[in-house]
Amino acid sequence: MNEALNHLADQIWSYAETGFLETKSCDAMCEYLEQEGFEVTKGIADMATAYKGVWGHGKPVITFLGEYDALFGMSQKADITEYAPRTSNEDPGHGCGHHLLGVGSIAAAIEYRNYLRDNHLEGTVEILGCPAEESGSGKAYLARDGYLSNTDIALSWHPGQFNQVSTGSSQSCISVNFRFHGVSSHAAGSPHLGRSALDACELMNVGVNYLREHMESTDRVHYAYLNVGGKAPNVVQSEAELKYFIRSTTNPKAVKLYERVINIAKGAALMTETKLDVLFDEGLSNTVPNFVLENVLSEAFMKVPAPEYTDAELAYAKSFKDTYPQENIGVPHRAKHPELMKEIIKNEALHTGFMESDHSEECGMGSTDVGDISWVVPTGQINTACFAIGAGAHSWQWVAQGTSSIAHKGLEYAGHILAQAAIELHSHPELIEQAKAEHKQRLGDDVYECLIPKDVKPHIID
Repeated sequence: MNEALNHLADQIWSYAETGFLETKSCDAMCEYLEQEGFEVTKGIADMATAYKGVWGHGKPVITFLGEYDALFGMSQKADITEYAPRTSNEDPGHGCGHHLLGVGSIAAAIEYRNYLRDNHLEGTVEILGCPAEESGSGKAYLARDGYLSNTDIALSWHPGQFNQVSTGSSQSCISVNFRFHGVSSHAAGSPHLGRSALDACELMNVGVNYLREHMESTDRVHYAYLNVGGKAPNVVQSEAELKYFIRSTTNPKAVKLYERVINIAKGAALMTETKLDVLFDEGLSNTVPNFVLENVLSEAFMKVPAPEYTDAELAYAKSFKDTYPQENIGVPHRAKHPELMKEIIKNEALHTGFMESDHSEECGMGSTDVGDISWVVPTGQINTACFAIGAGAHSWQWVAQGTSSIAHKGLEYAGHILAQAAIELHSHPELIEQAKAEHKQRLGDDVYECLIPKDVKPHIID
């Protein structure tokens, strides 16, 4: 086990920096890659915390994708089996395992580099440092601005509860803020002079809730109040703001749904005589699966020995599984042998085998900016078990387990799997051509159009 990489992951866990603010995390990874002989460029695609590391030359060009942003409101102490924020409960924490993700991809890049170097082979190893997956869609900017134009294959992973190859698609998603401006007034003495921005927000939400009956069953629209205009009921709220996520199975469908939501917002502003600012935040594309790469990754799982765990590690995992209701633990719906997985979930606290998956084109309900990468280059992904079976992503349980030896072993396992897949692709270039042919066939006449307009730069909305 590479203690230096584990230490790097633990550092990033402690920094817990959110999207486009991952300064220390980015610097730590870039410094490590430079020490390993990679040529590193920071600040790519107008993102201060994005980077590209390159080693070698020639074909094939295989790019590993890394993430390292944290989540707001996920502060949690390590190894504590109850909710216990490190600081304020509003502070960020690594509730999705991205501190492991970026470092695991570095591990894969270095292992694959070692294979090329030791065997005197031509080939280019790239690692893309991709900020702001949780909020900001960093990969979408990289795809939009051509940072994968020379890449043959992209490989990625995500920490999880099971060892498996990712399959299927994910939803396109547009994130937008609706900021209403009204006129304040005394709510009792002169209510007729006020124009309530909060009323506009509430009317917009009512309108969108009526829209739900008239959109496709796979569409998703959800919102949060960012500003409710203050705490005084006797003041007509002059400012109020909503944040919306608008999801559908493809980019064109997401755009059409977005336009319908925009019209509802305009209607709410018209009804309340308020002014409306629509602040586009982010957009990310549905994922294009690639069965050729899924097969390569499955074979890699067969070749790389799974981690072994001590009795203490298994007991540790059980202590976290016990914090989560058993009846809420679902079987991954793409499992090839669901009955076997039911038994594993019932009787084990940690997944120690390999979960076979059926190839799928089904669109899941989540979204990821890996989708944008998958539109411009054949992309394959895996998950490895870094956390106990039970509570899923965006939970305090994942934050608490984030620096454990189980998490470290999952990171190392992912690095080996991705590196083995890259070696297989290099050794059998016909697989790369088959993956490209499948990618071309899936796209058909469709052309990648990033959901983020060209004039929108990476940003954080105040």
